[in-house]
Amino acid sequence: MNKSAKPEQSVLSISVTQAGAGLAQQLPFAHHHGDLGDTVRSRWSKVDGLVLFCAVGIAVRVIGPLLDDKTQDPAVVVVDEASRFAVALCGGHRKGLGANDLAQQISELLDTTPVVSTATDSAGIVALDMLPGFTARGDISGLTRLMLDHQHVGLRNPLNWPLPQALNDQLSPSTDPYSKLEPEATQALVTISDQSLVENAGHVALHPPSLVVGIGASTNAPAGAAAEILQRVLAENNLAEESIAVIATIDRRALDPVVASLDMTIRSFTAAELNTVTVPNPSEVVQSEVGTDSVCEAAALLAAGPGATLIVEKTKGMTATVAIARRARPEGEVLVVGLGPGHAKHRTPQADAAIRHADVVIGYSFYVDQCTSLLSSHQEVIPSPIGAEVDRCRQAAEMAAAGQRVALVCSGDPGIFAMATLVLEVAPDYGHPPITVVPGVTASLAASSILGAPLAHDHALVSLSDLLTPWSLIERRLRALAEADMAVAFYNPRSQRRITQLQAAKDILLTKRPVSTPVGIVVNATRPEERVILTTLGQLDPAQVDMFSIVIVGSSTSSISNGRIVTPRGYDA
Repeated sequence: MNKSAKPEQSVLSISVTQAGAGLAQQLPFAHHHGDLGDTVRSRWSKVDGLVLFCAVGIAVRVIGPLLDDKTQDPAVVVVDEASRFAVALCGGHRKGLGANDLAQQISELLDTTPVVSTATDSAGIVALDMLPGFTARGDISGLTRLMLDHQHVGLRNPLNWPLPQALNDQLSPSTDPYSKLEPEATQALVTISDQSLVENAGHVALHPPSLVVGIGASTNAPAGAAAEILQRVLAENNLAEESIAVIATIDRRALDPVVASLDMTIRSFTAAELNTVTVPNPSEVVQSEVGTDSVCEAAALLAAGPGATLIVEKTKGMTATVAIARRARPEGEVLVVGLGPGHAKHRTPQADAAIRHADVVIGYSFYVDQCTSLLSSHQEVIPSPIGAEVDRCRQAAEMAAAGQRVALVCSGDPGIFAMATLVLEVAPDYGHPPITVVPGVTASLAASSILGAPLAHDHALVSLSDLLTPWSLIERRLRALAEADMAVAFYNPRSQRRITQLQAAKDILLTKRPVSTPVGIVVNATRPEERVILTTLGQLDPAQVDMFSIVIVGSSTSSISNGRIVTPRGYDA
């Protein structure tokens, strides 16, 4: 069993000309130059993706003899040497890293046109094998053909599991009477189930992450003790291993080989937490040894969440016990995603993954537009106007509490003048759904890199917007910064209605800093419209600044050298 988080996907780019090498060096992947055929053959089974800078015909001749299993073969993208197209050649819907997504990523980084020919993507049909949160088994290609031909395909959801709206829209509720898919059941059908269903033509099972396995074990239980019982329990109860979401146990066993060797996500609880759960098979022996009368049953139910049912009671082995609970609904999550300053090359791989694998994407419409290439037809996308920040956060928390994986997107870093704090503030009103903050490159760092090194020493970040913070408080902070002689980056420096704050900040800093103090204004940092203005504190003209600008004022030690602002770190150069 191995359902733990996969390591970072490995991608190799291969070029054969200097033009191709120049393009490859703009991508965040390992690069090899020359010997395309030999390199592809030697690395084929060792990488998740290949980016080939060559003609499509050359690529086809090289990879053709190597193709074996579309679920295991690497994704292959071909880029022409004029950097016009990124062609998803094979592995478009490969799990983990698909060529379609890889082509989109490359196109953003190299400003090329992605060429994706996968039928479901072209027709806007849900790809059954690519639905986040599900593992598809069965006649995937057969049902996909029927969906592309607009033929009737039934949808059966005995678990009442929440589904992407696109799946509900494209399939019809089924009246299929079978509790299992028997050979004589001929209706084209998609079934949402955590059972191991018979794989027949025209049938697909989508296994959701609905099962939680509880493990109890003695102190010296060997590594395979729980795995052996679990495999037997799954077979006896006709349960799909693909539906196991998490392993749960007591905290003192979480790192023991008997649990860790299962190589799945582990959630552990204290004895006090386990004691809060009523179970059908309490044990006085377990109570005397670890301080709770149940480990495997209590841990399974606790990790499965509200409304869970115990579908496999405690099953004993020589040194381990196993129980299985079924979740009533998915475990939702809010991922507050920082998109960085604007360009895809400054967006982190973690941010890309969070958006691609979300059920719902929410954000200010301008920011949603920045990540359009990451979105797919199975997702619900909810853009909203500026000023609706509280509503966005509440909607995200509410949908996560209902079991959906929600990506709330914002620019820069979500923890710096952005949405992370607001999500955390409203979360208690919705039962504290899990929240993950996905960091991004904040505007001050993007602007600083363009200007040189103005923030190389102690510095401060200050928003000049007094919409949420009284100006009297901002003013007090500015006076303290002037006295402290630190470089400062001004966020929200000026808008059409707020035209006096930047001038006031300038006047305050001038009480303690010379008029020659370097100032950098960066408009639309890292975006195509990027513009840089180098000036001094005395010459700073607030009229040159807008809401797409960030203003960085150096300290008294800062200087301009060869067109770059430098704030010395203190080394003896």
